[in-house]
Amino acid sequence: MKQLTVLGSTGSIGVNTLDVVRQNPDHYRIFSLAAGQNVPVLISQILEFRPQVVVVATESARARLVSSLTESSLGRSEWPELQCGPQALVAVSVASETDVVMSAIVGVAGLEATHAAVIAKKRVGLANKEVLVSAGRIVMDAVRASGAELIPVDSEHNAAHQCLDGANRREVTRLLLTASGGPFRTTPRAELENVTPAQALNHPTWKMGNRITIDSATLMNKGFEVIEACWLFDFAPSQVQVVVHPQSAVHAMIEYSDGTVVAQASATDMRMPIQYALTYPERGPAPVPKIDWTRARTWDFSPPDMNKFPLLGLAYRCQETGGSATCILNAADEIAVESFLKGEITYLGIAAVVEETLERMPNRQACSIGDILEIDKESRALARRLIEKRAGAVSPPAA
Repeated sequence: MKQLTVLGSTGSIGVNTLDVVRQNPDHYRIFSLAAGQNVPVLISQILEFRPQVVVVATESARARLVSSLTESSLGRSEWPELQCGPQALVAVSVASETDVVMSAIVGVAGLEATHAAVIAKKRVGLANKEVLVSAGRIVMDAVRASGAELIPVDSEHNAAHQCLDGANRREVTRLLLTASGGPFRTTPRAELENVTPAQALNHPTWKMGNRITIDSATLMNKGFEVIEACWLFDFAPSQVQVVVHPQSAVHAMIEYSDGTVVAQASATDMRMPIQYALTYPERGPAPVPKIDWTRARTWDFSPPDMNKFPLLGLAYRCQETGGSATCILNAADEIAVESFLKGEITYLGIAAVVEETLERMPNRQACSIGDILEIDKESRALARRLIEKRAGAVSPPAA
């Protein structure tokens, strides 16, 4: 029986991971759960899965967790060990009891623990984009050195992993990643200036956290996926192409030198790639709907509008540039998205802030995770200063 540590257990990927565990009680057990501040959801997970260790972000969250556990049906002897902070994340990720780490913490908060798990030769289900976007070279060097298994959980990269499994890489010419196009796929660019956070959060296909949903609206999320794909599968940026596919049934395709294209298609349900990451190279019945081939259907594919979605092109440029460019890109985007959701900048201001941060922040080579975290911190600070200059010049959009 495999024991799992779930980093980000109360988020979308974490909740779906626990559902896969729920469906397969004879195959998986939860060793540790790690969450941020969502104590009510975490308590319900503790009561159901009985982890040995639970990690939260702060001492205040730990105090609230203690209070909630005191009021719960668990006796004190049944409580898990309660820890908090970044080093506690590292500890549970490298613990001898942990067989698989599901890395699903949003942001660079999960970077150090994921890197440590790779060094410790754990199987890592990677659902945290920032790990490779910010520190791709460092993490992949560690994967090669340790022999750890890094299996992507993101639906597109998981699909690419499936398509490339057993492929002769010398014969592969291109990877195609699909994008739903988000809520503004057909919206004229002239109308985007007045987009509200509520409109941008209304994704037509996926239910996700706020940041990734806004990133999907700007196609920044797809840009991050291009960067990840380059690191995961050793592609040059020119070998990774994004195609808009509103039906979100085909998740990735690979093209061979003879023109043959192999595609992976499945239901839009994250439990399938999560289970694949846990069971690979084997497959088993998954708790997801299957495509009904008795129904007529149409699948559309088209190129993205790079003028309307400039952040996608910026991601390509940053990966080609190398150095700390992609780390700066990620940090600036996170701050810009937060500011847009607060009404401090406009929707189009997100791309403007990210681009200006990249122009002003020096590009340098990071040699360690500590370097990455410092670059991330400096980039965020710069992005905030740029936003402060803009904030007085725009009227907050209606919620």
